[in-house]
Amino acid sequence: MTLEYEDLLRRARSQLPEITSKRERLEIPKLQCTIVGMRTMIHNFTDVAEVLNRDPQHLLKFLSGELATATVLQESRAIFQGKFPRETLEKLIQRYMETFVTCPVCKRPDTKIIKEKRLSFLVCEACGARSSVKSI
Repeated sequence: MTLEYEDLLRRARSQLPEITSKRERLEIPKLQCTIVGMRTMIHNFTDVAEVLNRDPQHLLKFLSGELATATVLQESRAIFQGKFPRETLEKLIQRYMETFVTCPVCKRPDTKIIKEKRLSFLVCEACGARSSVKSI
């Protein structure tokens, strides 16, 4: 019994499940937020910064500027002055990713920020692209 390549390919595809689980390479952990009085805490803040491959202080400075509030980094958690819903914080982290993590050329997260003199550049380790990023 000799089967052609096309027949084998059709047979293999028919045995695959309809929906395959698509998993992104860069998955941000769900924020563990609590609001205590007039303060919002993200308990897994350093984990988020680690997944993004960025300095926690850089991410904290961005969020502090966007929320226009004072922030403190204590151990692995960030404390914000004011009440902020988790959805707002997640949207801001997505915006941070688009600006400071994802390569504008190949759209991959394999980047690092390099500072030369007074300018900062986003250098992609996947495609080699180099683009300037604004200072925070």
